[in-house]
Amino acid sequence: MIIVSSHAYQGKNIYSYKPVVKLVVDLGRFADIPTKDIEGFNDAIQELLPGLKKHCCCKGYEGGFVERLKEGTYLAHVMEHIALELQAKLGYDIRFGKTRETGKKGIYNVIYGYENEYAGLQSGKLAFEVIEGILAGELPEVNAKLEEIKKVCIATDFGVSTAAIVREAQQKDIPVIRLGSGSILQLGYGKYQKRIEATLTENSSCVSVDIACNKELTKSILNEYGIPVPEGKVFKNEQDALEYCERIGYPVVVKPNCGSHGKGVSINLKNPQEVLEAFKIAREYEDTVLVEKYIKGSNYRVLVVGDKVAAASHRISAHVTGDGSSTLGELIMKENNNPMRGEGHEKPLTKINIDKVVEQHLRKRNITLEYVPDKGEMVYLRENDNLSTGGVAIDVTDEVHEQNKKLIALAAGIVGLDVAGVDVSTVDISRPLDETGGAIIEINAAPGIRMHHYPYKGTPRNVAKAIVDMLFPEGSKSRIPIVSVTGTNGKTTTSRMIAHIIKSMGHTVGMTTTSGIYINDELIRYGDNTGPISAKTVLMDRRVEYAVLETARGGIVNKGLGYDMADVGIVTNITEDHLGIDDINTLEDLAFVKSLAVEAVKQSGYAVLNADDQYCLSMRERIKSNIILFSLSTDNEAVNNHILNGGIAVYSNGSSIFVNKGGSELLLIEVKAIPATMNGILRHNISNSMAAIAGAIGLQIPTESIITGLSTFRCDSIGNPGRFNIHDINGIRVILDYGHNIDGYRAVIDSLKQMKAGRLIGIIGVPGDRTDSSTITIGNMCGNCFDRIYIKEDKDKRGREPGEIAALLEKGCRMGSIKSSEILIELAEEKALKKALLDAEPGDIVIVFFEEYQLLMDVIERMKLELSKIRQIIA
Repeated sequence: MIIVSSHAYQGKNIYSYKPVVKLVVDLGRFADIPTKDIEGFNDAIQELLPGLKKHCCCKGYEGGFVERLKEGTYLAHVMEHIALELQAKLGYDIRFGKTRETGKKGIYNVIYGYENEYAGLQSGKLAFEVIEGILAGELPEVNAKLEEIKKVCIATDFGVSTAAIVREAQQKDIPVIRLGSGSILQLGYGKYQKRIEATLTENSSCVSVDIACNKELTKSILNEYGIPVPEGKVFKNEQDALEYCERIGYPVVVKPNCGSHGKGVSINLKNPQEVLEAFKIAREYEDTVLVEKYIKGSNYRVLVVGDKVAAASHRISAHVTGDGSSTLGELIMKENNNPMRGEGHEKPLTKINIDKVVEQHLRKRNITLEYVPDKGEMVYLRENDNLSTGGVAIDVTDEVHEQNKKLIALAAGIVGLDVAGVDVSTVDISRPLDETGGAIIEINAAPGIRMHHYPYKGTPRNVAKAIVDMLFPEGSKSRIPIVSVTGTNGKTTTSRMIAHIIKSMGHTVGMTTTSGIYINDELIRYGDNTGPISAKTVLMDRRVEYAVLETARGGIVNKGLGYDMADVGIVTNITEDHLGIDDINTLEDLAFVKSLAVEAVKQSGYAVLNADDQYCLSMRERIKSNIILFSLSTDNEAVNNHILNGGIAVYSNGSSIFVNKGGSELLLIEVKAIPATMNGILRHNISNSMAAIAGAIGLQIPTESIITGLSTFRCDSIGNPGRFNIHDINGIRVILDYGHNIDGYRAVIDSLKQMKAGRLIGIIGVPGDRTDSSTITIGNMCGNCFDRIYIKEDKDKRGREPGEIAALLEKGCRMGSIKSSEILIELAEEKALKKALLDAEPGDIVIVFFEEYQLLMDVIERMKLELSKIRQIIA
């Protein structure tokens, strides 16, 4: 057995609308052996992973999977369930999974969900090792390996605060993009996005954060506003610090001036020896140490969101309660086994860490970790009360005095933070600070919010909602309109047409295509950019007001979608292309893949389908949004029925394009008024125009703007590069087109027949991943059309040997009507074009089905000069 490949899908994909891992597994000699026939296997797997006994599987009830084991299921299916169970042991509740045999015997696609990508992939790998180990009688150390996986998961999972914000954003239907592997999020798309790192929003400037991080500077600024703060000063020298303590009087607090999470903080220090020891601890974190007067009272964390107090907690330092028999060290160990406690910020509470501050605090009390507290005796382990050092929090939001709320919110505003954690020390938070002698100790940027969501006692406060509501107030937008265009042919032109219509209205459009990513007319990344990474690039750009995303088969199959939901999804057609790759062997398979683009459309949005294509029409049953049909015929049965049912349709009689909404027909535009159709000669561009019109209607674009956009869109090297671009070289028309499959060639050939004046000279080639039969068919079509043919090959052979595709094309050409002497082979397309131009006469048409557009454009420019010189010499 081997794992052939493994891949994690991050967004909607053809297997699930949620993230999944796909393992391709070759069972080898176990392809035909069910579990019931493998001696001892079923017992061993249940003993190793008893949680499998609760798996329902397809039976729909607990124990269903065990029944499948006894009945006999295949090892790939077992691997799916082990991967799910291993993730459960890591703390992830994942239940989706399915295993299906591919078109090849014994090779399976094992699909299962995940929350943490690393955990998902590693669980699949470990599941494979478990099965191999059972078969070999050598079980792997599952728990030890899970511990190693868990360490990485803790570092890559969202913390409690970030996870709460993600949940709240999703509740408000705000899309979330994780930037990198940390806690930086983009909420929203394009121009409406807001970025946030944990609870630090983009609205807070670097200067404000720097002020908050500098505790002495913060206090100095607040003091100027008359806000009560403890007296204090920063030192680098121990002796100077001691002299200062003598002047202001004990007790004092010593801490790193720019520290965080309570690290290196020592409070309520009552003599020089304690100060010296605390100074050394603080110096381990930073060179500058803040010494300040200790403010008596309880410690409170007050969260300010915007200009209001959102929550407040009474923080209590890490402690344990004696049982009369356990040592302090044992009690700490027991408390750390509390399922609510985890490493760092992974859970509502943090495990208690025994560090130098704890050791110092215990020495002050003359006890050690071997001390056995009496039953019920509470032992505090440190003075500071941060959750990140093991403390707990009790909600006191309703107890905070209104005057204190205003003062605390003012302090956060003075520093310049829109989300701030304000630490307050006072004997009674329900009384004004000026009455109790309380003070604001410090102000924190990016405050943790888990204490408010998961208080040790008291009412949970949904402060994540307050933060998200502040970033996106009621009525504000978080999404830009998204159009996703897929299909076999025409998707690039359709995408460009829609983008041009929108740009003509004065909006900024982000567009992905096979030729690159564009922001309006600016090319920001060259090459084929039709997958989810390119889509995300557009959606991350703050300039973008509309996104038009060409969505190709390869991206959908191998990576899924790069967005969550579109406003409009378009399928131009489904024809033979890329069959035999990625388990897509039939047009039905291809339709299933491409249908994802119209399935992932908002319920209020529109799915646009080609009604002349049976495979497009078959997608209707999977669509939950509105549907717009388009057709090159006025009497298409599906269109007429759709209109009778109140639907919207776009259709043409060959000379005009009409829009019909529930029986109300409008003549939108004459075909000859659309330059891209070349007065109707390019019939495929009539179809593309209708797809673009339907998409624009789905976006609620006014009719006048649609007409203006289409009437100014041209198939030239600027508006639609590489799509039937015509260049004149001394009377020879050179056409560049990206036709690369049967229907693409057919559309171009049909158009050329209507343009013929002199000879038709074809420079033909197809990508190496086309089937032999389709390659021969294309050759045959060309052999029946062209007067002379130059056969070339792509530089990217896609697994073929040099000359292999050319031989197949030549075979097809010879099956046509062309003379054998007119079939020439020149594998380099730029050389083929040069030879064809030197051979051509004025009035001839040279068509190149290209691979590298810019390379041929350079040839055309050079040949214009060369042929001009030749003509001058002859003259």
